[in-house]
Amino acid sequence: MIVSTTDFIPGKEIEAILGVARGSTVRARNVGSDIFAGLKNLVGGEIDEYTKLQAHSRDQAMQRMVDDARNLGADAIINVRLTSSMVMQGASEILAYGTAVKIK
Repeated sequence: MIVSTTDFIPGKEIEAILGVARGSTVRARNVGSDIFAGLKNLVGGEIDEYTKLQAHSRDQAMQRMVDDARNLGADAIINVRLTSSMVMQGASEILAYGTAVKIK
């Protein structure tokens, strides 16, 4: 599956637009990470636990988007975007979306 943030794929011709492909995940922080993050806040620096949580969430949302595009019969996804929103205190959603297309 070709995944691109551009509205075209170099050297390929888009045969059909199949619709929007999307994937999301909602994640919450955990108490252990929050305690460590609080300590890290005192001394400064990157909060590795949250970085890993966000990276895993993005990967999962992207994979779900690719699976959705496959279900639509797509060969590629163009105009891919990621967005996040807070669902409730301590929990956020990561959404990956793009245009599922068939290429020649």
